[in-house]
Amino acid sequence: MNANLNTLGRGSLYAGLMAGALAMPAGAQTITAVMHSGLRVLDPVITTAHITRDNASMIFDTLVSLNSDFEVVPQMAEYEVSEDGLTYTFTLRDGLTWHDGGEVTPADCIASMKRWMERDGGGQMIADKMESLEATGDNSFELVLTEPFPYTLTAMAKVSGLALFMMPERIASTPSDQAIEELIGSGPFKFVQEEFQPGVRVVFEKFEDYVVTPEPADWFSGAKEVLVDRVEWVTMPDAQTAINALVNGEIDYMESVPVDLLPLLETVEGVETQVLNDLGSVTIGRMNFLHPPFDDPQIRRAAMMALNQEDVLTALIGNPEYYQVCGAIFGCGTPYEFTDGSETLTTGDGVEQATQLLEESDYDGTPIVLMQPTDVVTLTAQPIVAAQALRNVGFNVDMQPMDWQTLVTRRASQAAPSDGGWNIFFTNWVVPEVSNPLANVMLNGRGDEAWFGWPTDEEMNQMLADFGAAEDEETRKSLAEQMQAHVMENVNYVHLGQYFSPAAWRSDVLSGVETAPFPVFWGVSKDEG
Repeated sequence: MNANLNTLGRGSLYAGLMAGALAMPAGAQTITAVMHSGLRVLDPVITTAHITRDNASMIFDTLVSLNSDFEVVPQMAEYEVSEDGLTYTFTLRDGLTWHDGGEVTPADCIASMKRWMERDGGGQMIADKMESLEATGDNSFELVLTEPFPYTLTAMAKVSGLALFMMPERIASTPSDQAIEELIGSGPFKFVQEEFQPGVRVVFEKFEDYVVTPEPADWFSGAKEVLVDRVEWVTMPDAQTAINALVNGEIDYMESVPVDLLPLLETVEGVETQVLNDLGSVTIGRMNFLHPPFDDPQIRRAAMMALNQEDVLTALIGNPEYYQVCGAIFGCGTPYEFTDGSETLTTGDGVEQATQLLEESDYDGTPIVLMQPTDVVTLTAQPIVAAQALRNVGFNVDMQPMDWQTLVTRRASQAAPSDGGWNIFFTNWVVPEVSNPLANVMLNGRGDEAWFGWPTDEEMNQMLADFGAAEDEETRKSLAEQMQAHVMENVNYVHLGQYFSPAAWRSDVLSGVETAPFPVFWGVSKDEG
């Protein structure tokens, strides 16, 4: 055992591994992984937290999905679109069953879609144009629109937070503002409820009756063939502890390795490191539009101008080989790479202007409640850098430390900051989640129906509607450029740059680890040696 493995980390790890060992049948193949965060919030419709989405992708499946070329392809269902673009007919694959043995029916899918439509921006836009959503047979159903909406299938296939996962009707009938109480899906893995320890350990078992599609696996589409018996996620907030566990063969996979610790793994035999999400991620700040001071656009602009990407990315990543100053809200290297209005963020020349804007505003010195997650390596630096930058231009900042899952829960509160609410937090998205305006949840301007922060922004809503209805790429690009300028003026969120986070795994026992925007464990095999 490596002497650097701290006592707490060692005890937590061994407790988790021993519990798993006692539950496993003899000879069971198990992948043990350390993910970017512990898991507590389980419902993928009430939060966009990546760990919740990642958990859901193991358990649930989708009607349609995206491949690595961003093409919509069938997953649980084949589909047809009428010539007038108004009717979408879905036919379920034969033999689809839920983990509890029930048959997947059109009623299940319809209930799942309706619940999703209440929370997701793209789903809300489909609902705005929906005439009917009804079963047409034992294994088919139709979505009928009042007017064409070319983005319909793309919205249904998205892989970002609030993905359209299918659930049994009894679960999908849960009000969308209440958490589901069961995790029963039809996906490649079953959630082992009796072994779940919130924030500590998650266990999945292979679903023997999963219907593997005939198409090859590609990103989130195709044959999600499970080649092991179990996958266990164990939580290790300390990266050094996780690295030591990986070196010693106590875990098989580490989702996110801090760049400054990569040298510890570069010469270790049997360990491979690689950036699996080759499109990278973006880091952002989100303000609360409901409460002062960020209900005032002038004060939001002052806060944005106080920040600069280089400072944030240097603290977050350090090595410039793994980050990119990028003013494009839809990501650099994407079809909608526009940088209008981002100059202060990319140059760091906005401090003087930020100070002046704040002095001329109605800001009265009330403390800004800035939530600081302390247990996710890709989220610890941003709040510290931002707090100091905001103080430098005159903001009174109350930075409150908490674990990420507490933040995920608290950011859903609309209470005043002084009553347990918040003013600003920071998070990350993989580039595919923000590269399309209708997938980018931070652009939704529907007030209480919008993403955390709850902006009311009719101008943005109209641009999104026009984008969804556009039939040519030239129009879409023009609208995306307008959205870029609007975000920088209205400060729907603060875009703080692009980065690349390497993963690490035991290549001497794991085979089939593939590149994808988030970790996938189907198609991965383990040789116990």
